[in-house]
Amino acid sequence: MSSEDLEKYETEMELQLYREYRDVVGLFSHVVETERRFYLCNSVDVKVRGDAGEVYFDVSMSDAWVWDVYRPARFVKNVRVVTFKDVNIEELAKSDLELPDDDKFSS
Repeated sequence: MSSEDLEKYETEMELQLYREYRDVVGLFSHVVETERRFYLCNSVDVKVRGDAGEVYFDVSMSDAWVWDVYRPARFVKNVRVVTFKDVNIEELAKSDLELPDDDKFSS
């Protein structure tokens, strides 16, 4: 496999991952970004911990999706990340588009 073929493959994998992200982002309420990974999740808890003068973050997430092009199964039930680096957590805004209830159209 040439370097050009490898680059094309990696580009296609990134595009496929982006499309999957676009399809699933509406299922989640939070975005969590760590030094190594990007997650979508519905529940997140961060605890600031200290040990011998070192401060670190203990991040627990449930019902998560992991942005990782090389991971075959990106949906994860529970995730725990322990890091000394920054953690960014954002709550996703709900879409302004609300579908009407089925009851309104059943008469």
